[in-house]
Amino acid sequence: MEPAILVITLACGLLVNRVGLPPLIGYLVAGFVLFMFGIKESSLPLLQQFADLGVTLLLFAIGLKLDLRSLFRAEVWAGASLHLLGTMLFLVPVLKLLGMLGLDQLSGLTLNQFSLLAFALSFSSTVFAVKVLEDKGDMQTLYGRVAIGILIMQDIFAVAFLTASKGEVPSIWALSLLLLPLARPLIYRAFDKVGHGELLVLFGLVMALVVGAWLFEAVGLKPDLGALIVGVLLAGHPKASELAKSLFYFKELFLVAFFLTIGLNGLPTLEDVALAGLLVALLPFKVALFVMLLTRFKLRSRTSMLASFNLGNYSEFGLIVAAVAAAKGWLPSQWLIIIAVALSLSFLIAAPLNNLVGKIYQKFQQPLRRMERPPLHPEDRPIPIGNPRFLILGMGRIGSGAYDELAARFEGQILGIEHKHELVDFHKLQGRNVVQGDASDTDFWEKLDRAPNLELVLLAMPHHAGNLFAVEQLKKQDYQGKISAIVQYAEHIESLRESGVHSVYNLYEAAGAGFVDHVANELMPCPPKSAQAEA
Repeated sequence: MEPAILVITLACGLLVNRVGLPPLIGYLVAGFVLFMFGIKESSLPLLQQFADLGVTLLLFAIGLKLDLRSLFRAEVWAGASLHLLGTMLFLVPVLKLLGMLGLDQLSGLTLNQFSLLAFALSFSSTVFAVKVLEDKGDMQTLYGRVAIGILIMQDIFAVAFLTASKGEVPSIWALSLLLLPLARPLIYRAFDKVGHGELLVLFGLVMALVVGAWLFEAVGLKPDLGALIVGVLLAGHPKASELAKSLFYFKELFLVAFFLTIGLNGLPTLEDVALAGLLVALLPFKVALFVMLLTRFKLRSRTSMLASFNLGNYSEFGLIVAAVAAAKGWLPSQWLIIIAVALSLSFLIAAPLNNLVGKIYQKFQQPLRRMERPPLHPEDRPIPIGNPRFLILGMGRIGSGAYDELAARFEGQILGIEHKHELVDFHKLQGRNVVQGDASDTDFWEKLDRAPNLELVLLAMPHHAGNLFAVEQLKKQDYQGKISAIVQYAEHIESLRESGVHSVYNLYEAAGAGFVDHVANELMPCPPKSAQAEA
């Protein structure tokens, strides 16, 4: 691979990151820059293979974190289906009207071709949405799970189209894949024995690329669908989360290639850019339709808005659908470039909007809340907390350890708050007093009942921004007690203290001190007081 490709990609990623936008936008820009220098996708077959690997590993990682039950929730399967139908009913006449107004790219197209374009533009980007959710640490929030569920439903729609577009019936051997769940005990046994090092990474690659992608492709099914299904098959294993983390940087690196290949498809004409801009101007309808549908399914307006903004973009699957349609002669080939530009522009707009969605919601909070339909979703209702003395925000390993230490002295006076529903269920089974809530959600604090005897709030959330936000909200609640926080990085200590936190502990320093105390107590017991006096 040419060294210039790596240098230009890194430079564009750094420049975009410096202005507060996700680096993936820089990778898109790098693709267009490389094309201007005469580098084309066809001259870099290895790059396309890396891009395909990135999407495959992305879907495998989604499967590892997916709770299949979430797909059967009405807000997911019905929301995705109704949104697809509503988007197509809106876009087909709009595109037809633009063609009648004289846009060359749309004039002369048939109703079937308009329907294909509307279908391709109805999808939201799995790559973009998952990246934003991961960067914000919101993969397991209610809105994040709803967004991911809708994306997976959309991916299923796309895979169904791609399978049908082959004009081929999958091999009869495809039925044998129904036996995969029977192989789960054997796969789990291998999973148990691979340990925690490079064998774990290799196991994950084999499961995603061989058992998933290759096996499904061999029987005439989409390889990406295979990676997703095998990921779901492994999701119940205790080491599924560790496997997802071990493959994280492989996935991120290969996805850089994916974004590069979008730009390497070619440079658009001014007319193509103008049409892509018009398509991006239609995105508010897409977002508004999601908000309307999700609130109808009993979600709060804020939850609906967060999920909708996360889905307010065009999709790489739309590009794939357009590419297949162009190869079949169902669409003019120039539409691949137009959709690529619209996709890129939608990312450019969606990235800052996803960072500002909280402020946008606060500005329009009153009219948005009038859209809510009681009774609210069970996970979106007011949070009763009783009257605890100690409140722990974030019940991961650190929060759980703090809870147990406090419980040894103040049993029955502690409450934990955790946004991941599976962790809440786990803690309840362990006998801990934990309720579900997202402390980085402004509505969480409005839903939270007051605790007049609250003395100490412990911030144990993994993200620094979330801890700072929690301090700000506690001040707005006129909280007068003490606040303590645990941080991973020393540079975060000062900002927390400036915000009003009374005591801050560095995770690694505290762990080291705790380790020494443990060793001292276990292996070096203090001598009797008489011996100390004689000394």
